[in-house]
Parts: sequence; C-alpha cells; structure tokens
Amino acid sequence: MKRFLLAALAAAAGAGCSPARAADDPAALLRAADRWRLADEDVQVETRVQVLGADGGVEKERLYTVFVQAGHRSLVLMRSPAEAGQRVLMLGDDFWLLMPGSQRPLRITPLQKLLGAASTGDIATLSWAQDYAGTLVGEEQCDGAPCRHLQLQAVRPGVSYQRMELWLGKARSEPLRAELYVQSDKLAKRARFVMDRADAPTQVAEMVLTDELSHGRQTHVRYLSRRPKRVPEAWLNPMFLARNPGVE
Repeated sequence: MKRFLLAALAAAAGAGCSPARAADDPAALLRAADRWRLADEDVQVETRVQVLGADGGVEKERLYTVFVQAGHRSLVLMRSPAEAGQRVLMLGDDFWLLMPGSQRPLRITPLQKLLGAASTGDIATLSWAQDYAGTLVGEEQCDGAPCRHLQLQAVRPGVSYQRMELWLGKARSEPLRAELYVQSDKLAKRARFVMDRADAPTQVAEMVLTDELSHGRQTHVRYLSRRPKRVPEAWLNPMFLARNPGVE
C-alpha cells in the first residue's frame, strides 16, 4: 500500500509540473515539431520537388513516393519519366541507389542530390527528435511573433546535416525555419516551412530550400499527401529490391 501511495504521489507531482518542463525541454520540443511533419511512424508521403528559376517559374519538377518506416528506414520510389525505375533505400545510416537494369545496389550518401537543393536525406528522413540532440538557445521574434531558437547536433553519422539552427513557433512548436550545416560546419542550405493553413494549421505542407552553395536558388519540396502505410519487410532489403524492379 505504501509503495502504491508513493507512486501515485510521484505521478501526480510529475503531471503537475510537466507542461512547464516540456516548454523548455529541447527533446520534447523536437518531438512536437516532428508531429507537424510526420504524424505516424509508418507513413506514405507523396512528394513533389520543384526547382524555381530567377523569375519564379518552374524549371524542373520531379515526383516521389516516400515510405517512411519506424527504425530509421525509408524507401523512395521515383515517379517521373526522367528517373523512372530508380529507387533509394535508407536503412539507419546506410543509403543505396537502385538503378533499373542493374542488380547491384550503389552506396550513396544522404547528401546525394535528387533535384536542385533537395538531397536524398531531405525527403527520406523526417524525424529530428531521433537524429539530433537539441539545446534551447532562447526566445526570439520570427516575423513579429515569439519563437524558440534551438541548436541541434547530430547524434548519428548518417544524417544529412551535422548541425542545425532551428526556429519553432512558441505557442504550437511548429517549425518555421532552419539553417543546415554540413560536416565542415559550412552553411549549406536554409529551409523555410510552409503550413497547410495560415489560420488553423495542422501540418507542414511545404519545405522551401535555399541552396547557399549554389547562388541561392530555391527548391520547393511539397508534401502532396500523407497516409499511414507499413510496407512489407522484404521491401527494406537492398538485394530484394535489386532482384524485384517492379516493387510499387
């Protein structure tokens, strides 16, 4: 009985102070930010990537089906005619490119370019809480509204960016913008996150990437749809994919 009472008191005390702790806990803030980008552990995301020219017109466009699965696993199917039959598989820190007509998966890095400023890691990984350790820098103003500034350091070698500066809305912890740094600690890209609705947002609809290493050109990564989807385990094997090019 005494153990039960002690446990109940501890739980009540924790519940009473958890909101305040969560507001300043970088790990909790990252988990909250992730929910705006990825609502389920196993999900299918239809994605459109567009490269814009100096006049704002679309220069290039590609379509991708991305299966994001629990345990740092993702499969990207390339849908556009120019890339037909190509697939990218991510398992933890390992990335493979599978080309049509070849039965040998090619090792690549998460910074392998897909189109414009968008790399394989930009569309295959959607979790910050699992990939980074965060430090809360403090509160700032973002476009006239209060926001929180976090510094993120990678905890796994296979992530695209070793360091990030991330700004989240203070009230809802939605991602607003980020600065993305590569291994050499050089600023590679800036990201801006566009919500689905300005008045009552429910999820991130688009990520706009500005390539700081290539004259500031913009690439728009648009999430056309998301739905829960768990793929067969066999699809997450590079040799199976190489032998079965018809995986859809």
